Amino acid sequence: MKRFYSNPRAFTLVELLVVIAIIGVMVGLLLPAVQAAREAARRMSCGNNCKQIGLAMHNYHSAYSQLPKHMGGTMPLVLSGGNLNPIGNFQNAPGHNVSRLSIFVGLLPFFEQQALWEQISQPLTAPNGAVFSAMGPSPYRRLHDHNTNGLYAPWLTNIPALRCPSDPGVGLPAQGRSNYNACLGDSNSNEVGNGPHNGNDPQGPRSHLEVSTRASARGVFVSRKVTRFNDVLDGLSNTVAGGEQNTDLGDRDITTQATRGATTDGPLYLNPRICADLNFIDPSRPRFWASTATFYGGDAEDRRGFRWADGSMISTGMLTILPPNSEVCGGNSLLQRGIVAPPSSRHQGGCHVIMADGAVRFITDSIDSGNTRSPGVYVSNAGVALGLEAGSQSPYGVWGAMGSRAGKESRPFEQP
Repeated sequence: MKRFYSNPRAFTLVELLVVIAIIGVMVGLLLPAVQAAREAARRMSCGNNCKQIGLAMHNYHSAYSQLPKHMGGTMPLVLSGGNLNPIGNFQNAPGHNVSRLSIFVGLLPFFEQQALWEQISQPLTAPNGAVFSAMGPSPYRRLHDHNTNGLYAPWLTNIPALRCPSDPGVGLPAQGRSNYNACLGDSNSNEVGNGPHNGNDPQGPRSHLEVSTRASARGVFVSRKVTRFNDVLDGLSNTVAGGEQNTDLGDRDITTQATRGATTDGPLYLNPRICADLNFIDPSRPRFWASTATFYGGDAEDRRGFRWADGSMISTGMLTILPPNSEVCGGNSLLQRGIVAPPSSRHQGGCHVIMADGAVRFITDSIDSGNTRSPGVYVSNAGVALGLEAGSQSPYGVWGAMGSRAGKESRPFEQP
């Protein structure tokens, strides 16, 4: 019997090319959707980190009836010349941290970092034999100090709960990156003062600059001052307690590296956008500084989010003056006074903020921020208003109002 076998027809080259082209088109169509889904997952994870930090603040307040002190810590003093002076120098003081700790040090046990907290809260011996007192040395230490005066490992630790998955920054010269910060309000008068105490009161302000801060600063957190939820008269749900920040990638990003808009702080107090007005931003690449921008000498380690334990503004502070993802502009220093540091993120169109009631909101870059070239609230130690007077309504619109804890302008958008 004759058998018949089918003779299968092979694909031609044209058919193969058509199939490959169709697959390529499908991949091209699906890839953006996949990337968008992955970024949505990263953004959700970041929001969850913010939620955990907000919850940690409330648990801390429940335990101690106050919020963690911004720029808190230890500073042993010695009587000298009629004043109580801190022992040791600014960066590498022996036996204490010069009261420079960020709020995250105190919050460690409240977001599942008990082991790291125990390392910090107990005396620690470095590999070279150097002995550090409880609560560690200054978190402002440079890498050189760690290498020559003893490695203090806790300050160099990267904490996953303080990292946003959308931020790719890793490695040196950052010591321990943080994508989250504390809100210090709508005034860039947040000087901490490292000089002697006035008189012999170890609890009093250390300098005229710190006296000025207490008259001017209006955020949930104030440098070296204890704050509580009952200080937030505008309502916890209306007031920002913290937010996001990008960490520096070494690419002259306007949100991570501060330019020096002036050699003194006065011009920055009078105009928070002085760096933009000096044409320091590259017009062809508006997310980066131009070649004409001036920077602080030796600031490679003084970039946004480089030290999670350091309470300085560039490391873990934010202000509600310029809207999210605006430029970081500095005056005389990169500490507290003389720097405008808005929140920022790698998410599209805005960033997360942590409200004082623990809620997390996504604030867009287009939020009403009023007159961003207006002088802010700045009162001298003599009570003289060098900017707006204490108690003035925030000139920075809804955004500024959200940063002041007791400005009586919690809903300015409802006013005629």
